[in-house]
Amino acid sequence: MISLAQTAVLLAAAVLAVSLFRLLRLSSILGYVAAGLVIGPWGLRLIGNIESVAKVAEFGVVLLLFIIGLELQPTRLWVMRRIVFGLGSAQVLLCTLLLGSAAYLAGLPPTAASIVGFGLSLSSTPLVLQVLAERGQLKTQHGRSAFGILLFQDLAVLPVLAVIPLISPVATTQATGGIWWLMLFKLLAVMAVVVVGGRLLLRPALRVVARVRITEVFTAAALLTVIATALLANLAGLSMSLGAFLAGVLLADSEFRHELEADIEPFKGLLLGLFFIVVGMSANLGLLLSQPLTLLAITAGLLAIKLIAVAVLARLTNHAGQSAWRLGFTLPAGGEFAFVLFTLATQQQILDTHTSDLLILAVTLSMMMGPLLLMFHDAVASRWLEGPAQPFDDIDERDIPVIIAGFGRFGQIVARILRLRRIPFTALDSNQTHVDFVRRFGNKIYYGDASRLDLLRAAGAETAKIFVLAIDDVDASIRTAQLVRAQFPKLKIFARARNRQHAFALMDLGVTNIIRETYLSSIGLAGSVLEALGETTAAARDVMRKFRQHDETTLAAQYAVKDDETKFLATSVEAAQQLEKLFDADEAKSE
Repeated sequence: MISLAQTAVLLAAAVLAVSLFRLLRLSSILGYVAAGLVIGPWGLRLIGNIESVAKVAEFGVVLLLFIIGLELQPTRLWVMRRIVFGLGSAQVLLCTLLLGSAAYLAGLPPTAASIVGFGLSLSSTPLVLQVLAERGQLKTQHGRSAFGILLFQDLAVLPVLAVIPLISPVATTQATGGIWWLMLFKLLAVMAVVVVGGRLLLRPALRVVARVRITEVFTAAALLTVIATALLANLAGLSMSLGAFLAGVLLADSEFRHELEADIEPFKGLLLGLFFIVVGMSANLGLLLSQPLTLLAITAGLLAIKLIAVAVLARLTNHAGQSAWRLGFTLPAGGEFAFVLFTLATQQQILDTHTSDLLILAVTLSMMMGPLLLMFHDAVASRWLEGPAQPFDDIDERDIPVIIAGFGRFGQIVARILRLRRIPFTALDSNQTHVDFVRRFGNKIYYGDASRLDLLRAAGAETAKIFVLAIDDVDASIRTAQLVRAQFPKLKIFARARNRQHAFALMDLGVTNIIRETYLSSIGLAGSVLEALGETTAAARDVMRKFRQHDETTLAAQYAVKDDETKFLATSVEAAQQLEKLFDADEAKSE
């Protein structure tokens, strides 16, 4: 058991290390591993009994697999099926083949080499997604492909976790005794019990617990679900993670999915962090001194093979040159599941301890170097490798009455209504990937930056009547409005604002026709709610009209004092009181 003093050491190390790594814009996973290195046997030696900590930490992986199962909704998989099952499976197979062959040539037996190749082919889902999110690249072509590949890797690891106990030397000895069919029967029986029992018993039981309306009881039920399915799988010789994953998949499309995920997430985060601390404590840093060249060769080979293989696959699947290389530089590092696989393979006597320690340390180094490689690539590519920017499209249309700048979700709705009324328009968008995607659906759109004067002139801004400013980026929207107001003063601007501050900035430029993007839809929804509660349609519309008039008056008043925080707050309070008095007066009249 973990003592109270050990718990305090683990928590303190996690808080300090993760906070420091996040301040340095590095992954929290690396922070946990670094904390383990510092307090472990090769550091300050503050924790002596690693085995007791490891037993608790393993449950973090079980909870992680349950959460992954919850997120695997069938509809989500279907939308991304080509990337997930096409590019994802190709990446895992090719990298497993190349890395497994290298391990075999290095002297490992075929079974061990296959496990090593597969484990090294995986990447860290939380690490990669965090790096892409920080760079704003999740919605790019290589960002979507990276997400699909990671999703397939999460799926692929489950059957391997289930197979490892069956192919271990211990299992082989049992099979030669004539009971291999019994092990297979257990495996199928557990899967059937989890699937059928989950449908017939688990969901009804959760509905009963939900009616109690006590949060901690539902949290206990969520943990019980994970533990029960994990133990059931373990009894049959399967991985506990596999049982938890199956339970998560069964509940992925249930009404309890979000609540279960919210209840499990804190436990998963803490225990998974503990697992990575154990990885750090277990890392044999003596190998850095005794076999530095071997360790660096494994790490460099892993990074190089995965980087080139992924980039080649990306080119074969119609990624642009730079997008393919960015995908390659996004996924070269190892992942947290390699720790799980190699630890399990060692326990099952498939890998020896020395090889496992060497591989775990190499994966740890690769995870530290992965984000740095991507930063290096972007710096080099932006300065030397990228060719000249793709020229903007030539606009061959003239005398078009409407120009739409920004063809995202807002601009497209405006365009669809204009098309219904047979009103011609010119649409501009500066995101080439977005333009190519929208064109596939028959939309006429030009690739171009609306904040450039030459492009606006080519689009016919001098003769157009209406300029619809629907650009999503606030800074780009303001730059464009400033240019249009200065160069084409007769062009009437109808602008989309993300919020009040964006609206104020546009008003500073003299733009008067401003629509806050969620404003009208929110008012419309409020009207529908009033009607559902018994208000007449006329009464609901009257409330909406008065609220809109009052809010627009308030917006003008706040704009006049927006630079004086005291007056701005006083205006907001006064406006709220006036609105309340207005509706009180209406209610008194109706009585």
